Amino acid sequence: MMSNITVINRINNQLNNCRRTLKILSVALPLLITSIKGYTQAVKSHGPGSAETKPAVNSLLDVYNVTWDTPGPSSSQSMPTGNGDIGLNVWVEPNGDLCFLIAKTDAWGAAAPGEKNPWIKAGGVLMKLGKVRVSLSPNPMLHPGAKFKQVLKLHDNEIVVNEGAGEKAVKLRIWVDANHPVIRVESKSARPVIVKVTLDDWRIDGAGSDTVLSKRANQVAWCHQNTDDADQHLRGIIFGGLIKGQGLVKKDDTTLQSVRAAKSQLIAVYPLTTKGLSNIQWLSQLSTQARQADQLPLEQARQAHRQWWDHFWHRSWIFIKGDRLADSTTRGYILQRFVTACAGRGAYPIKFNGSLFVVDNSRYQENVNSVRSIDADFREWGGQYWMQNTRAMYWPRLMAGDFDEMLPLFNMYRHILPDNAKQVKEFYHHEGAYFAETSPFWGGLLYMGPEVKENWTGHYFTPILELSMMMLDYYEYTGDKKFAKETLLPIASAGIQFFDQYFSRDAQGKLLLDPDNSIEMFWKVHNPAPDIAGLHAVISRLIALPDNLIDGKTKANWQRVYNELPYLPMGEKDGTPVLLPYTGPQTVQGRNLENPELYAVYPFRIYGLSKPGLQIAINTFNARKFKDKGCWVQDPIQAAMLGLTNDAQAYVTFALTRKEPTLKFPAFWATGHDYAPDEDNGGNGENGLQQMLLQTEGKKIILLPAWPKGWSADFKLNAPFNTTVQGTVKDGMITNLVITPASRMADVVDLTKVN
Repeated sequence: MMSNITVINRINNQLNNCRRTLKILSVALPLLITSIKGYTQAVKSHGPGSAETKPAVNSLLDVYNVTWDTPGPSSSQSMPTGNGDIGLNVWVEPNGDLCFLIAKTDAWGAAAPGEKNPWIKAGGVLMKLGKVRVSLSPNPMLHPGAKFKQVLKLHDNEIVVNEGAGEKAVKLRIWVDANHPVIRVESKSARPVIVKVTLDDWRIDGAGSDTVLSKRANQVAWCHQNTDDADQHLRGIIFGGLIKGQGLVKKDDTTLQSVRAAKSQLIAVYPLTTKGLSNIQWLSQLSTQARQADQLPLEQARQAHRQWWDHFWHRSWIFIKGDRLADSTTRGYILQRFVTACAGRGAYPIKFNGSLFVVDNSRYQENVNSVRSIDADFREWGGQYWMQNTRAMYWPRLMAGDFDEMLPLFNMYRHILPDNAKQVKEFYHHEGAYFAETSPFWGGLLYMGPEVKENWTGHYFTPILELSMMMLDYYEYTGDKKFAKETLLPIASAGIQFFDQYFSRDAQGKLLLDPDNSIEMFWKVHNPAPDIAGLHAVISRLIALPDNLIDGKTKANWQRVYNELPYLPMGEKDGTPVLLPYTGPQTVQGRNLENPELYAVYPFRIYGLSKPGLQIAINTFNARKFKDKGCWVQDPIQAAMLGLTNDAQAYVTFALTRKEPTLKFPAFWATGHDYAPDEDNGGNGENGLQQMLLQTEGKKIILLPAWPKGWSADFKLNAPFNTTVQGTVKDGMITNLVITPASRMADVVDLTKVN
């Protein structure tokens, strides 16, 4: 027989096991219940196999519509809208005239004769197509008691302008069709009015030499064609537009007007860019395009447009509540995502220095001694793409679920790759390729052998590694094997091949990255941290790709290169271990305001939460030399990835509230190091805010890694493996958690429960 003590001990052990089980269930059960609830709701609304709910975000979005009650007076007081390829700056002048600048992602012109700025000359000029003015008669703004309101309605992406009052009121609605290349302006009024539409193109009589095609009956058509002495990649590009509307007749070459006063009027503007056509051929193609767009009845087109934007807003969302900064940060996040969507689906990537939304500036400060007036074709840093700046708008697209907006970036570099590979072969007599940090849309490289004098971006080979990292993420999020085979693997393989064959080995057989820039900060140094981190991150992920994407021989070669990689440079600062920007004595002169040693945190994610060496990464962040906020600095993302909540919150709120003081729209961000509206500022703010809510590592989904306890939130974000994560944050805890597919609930790590 067992003794009483033995029995008691066994009972105690069983009780302890029960307590442990209950403790585990207390953590797991709420997650399981919310998952089951979400799945049940989804099955009811979407059918079996979906665990995703689709709440109406309309009412939440409406709070952040932008409303103005005073007109203009200039493009500096404009609102943006667009369909991803065509972008407008819309404003109303004090006299009641509706004006809008038209831009397009592929309207590449050449620099004006005599242009001395090398950046402007080098990459072409992303020009406006022109400006359109709509005037009303009788003018509703000239009557006593006239009222004014201009509203950007985010959910439907349309701008509504109300002018006048009572029977004299007129409503104008402006929208760019999400599914067709057409701009529509609708007027509705209580009494009949005359509508006049004028092409207001400052290049018609100037050096730009735009051409008005005057023989079109009851239409206004105009174009700009690059001359034969332009760069071969710009030569023959022709862009412009056509304006027409039922009941509008031509008054002169640039003006249409109503035949008779009417209570409603529809104006349509059709932009087009082509290459290698004559003016007449271009116009014929544009006329065909216009007819095709007009085949769909207006209300059907409007409904399809609104459906596209409804789908867009349901891809993801973040709505924060708490203090004043919570609301303004939400506004900044929503509006930045909107501005990116308005310009992110065209032929070419978004320009960091203004996107499609640069405006006229009558007080442009050229230098300390010179102020001059510039038109909306101008942007500082010109037409080239700078990878270190361009990336900022694209990393946040992953969690936002805006995958379609990433393709213009990837496609541009895919098209650049073959010619760059030819130049590498010509210059260095080996295989592989890389992308220059600063590059026009057609690519190209300069010879940068070891003997070439150092400069900002010469011996700077990092961009192809970061682009490969982003593409690997895109594949992980979408599972798009066609993309992996046709875009990711050719680019990533060429990049690894270049590093393998361009650089020699040291005495230990390790890759010797010398001379090699540590981004723009340190020139021609030994084993820079960004490239080492990039090679480690990218090659390890390439090797892990499924065998049906890549053959064993290629993987074995990547493994060889991986085994030859040097270690990340490390050292001490004030007795504390830290990462270093390059290997060896830290005596090289710094040239910029960057912290390249932190590339091992972001974008290459060698260090982070739940990874070895977290403390050394935190030490490095705390010891960083440059702590500026806004523009292209990566601190908001790096702070969030290290779980530094206070730092992340400070940087993110700054980035998403830092409006350019000379511009009226609240998400036209301050110039910083770039040009207003600065897209880097908003993109890094988006990225940082997402990382505060959610991070992923492999299959792990880490919730609230750097979320302030004083903020509540409703959110839905995307994660790798075609996953969405939706929930509510309140009092530092997550409720209403829905993971789609529900099977991914097993991968969730809720840090509020772990800690």
